[in-house]
Amino acid sequence: VERENVQKRTFTRWINLHLGKRKPPLKVKDLFIDIQDGKILMALLEVLSGQKLMHEYKSSTHRIFRLNNIAKALKFLEDSNVKLVSIDAAEIADGNSSLVLGLIWNIILFFQIKELTGNLNRNSSSSSLSSGPSGPESDTSHPSTPSVERNVSVTVKDQRKAIRALLIWVQRKTRKYGVAVQDFASSWRSGLAFLAVIKAIDSTLVDMKQALEKSARENLEDAFSIAQNKLGVPRLLEPEDIMVESPDEQSIVTYVAQFLEHFPELEGEDFTDPDKELPIESTYVHIKDTPSEKEGKIFILSESEENLYTVNHERSHPAPPKVHIHDTPE
Repeated sequence: VERENVQKRTFTRWINLHLGKRKPPLKVKDLFIDIQDGKILMALLEVLSGQKLMHEYKSSTHRIFRLNNIAKALKFLEDSNVKLVSIDAAEIADGNSSLVLGLIWNIILFFQIKELTGNLNRNSSSSSLSSGPSGPESDTSHPSTPSVERNVSVTVKDQRKAIRALLIWVQRKTRKYGVAVQDFASSWRSGLAFLAVIKAIDSTLVDMKQALEKSARENLEDAFSIAQNKLGVPRLLEPEDIMVESPDEQSIVTYVAQFLEHFPELEGEDFTDPDKELPIESTYVHIKDTPSEKEGKIFILSESEENLYTVNHERSHPAPPKVHIHDTPE
């Protein structure tokens, strides 16, 4: 329930960012209620795509018109090559929370994450993104029901590829500051990952040494405030959303992607090979008295360069807490 509440707040803020660009602007107060007549959905897609949809909107309290509005919006998504899994007009008109969030997540993936990472084949139907949540199937065989359902068996490969490309970008931007980002969940709880992303954009805005002495709440508040006030990155999250055992991945991805949206020049070479495996954590250890035939590799990173050292390492033992490197010509 709490994860759903976090998604609802994050997605609502994201939607309102885009609806605020309209003339006149629109605003969502309760996502599960406001989406039910199709107007918000059509308006959002119109802003994101740059195409006209609102002329097809019919304002009415009658369910048949609401279903038609939503069906038209879902048809537009289908024509845009966004494949939706078990999401139909009736469920959206009824405000089914999990399917509404699933629909919005698909829209975020397609119009923001996919666009920003630029690593999905736009001309292939296999590059469509599948929904996270799935719900009960609805019977759309009745001809009088203006319901549009998608129940397509698609893999989440491309969704993962887009998110992974974003993760690799984050890793490359943050690792030089000693922050190991392994996912879009627990790696962000301390707030250091958000601060490192900000520092990668403008090094004068963050002091990582000071951050190490602060609490997670202070770091998260600092990060969200600095990003909004100094970088113009809208605040979609609150410290309480992240200071949980398992932060919501979709909400963090949605927020972090904004940094790329506001600073597209940072992309550069970072997405040249999203499938390339990269070390993401530097560990400093002192290794000695180990048989020479037991060899391993450890990746050491400094502020200005990357060096790969080969060291003797007994792999059957747990990783030591520190590594001490003696530089030699070899």
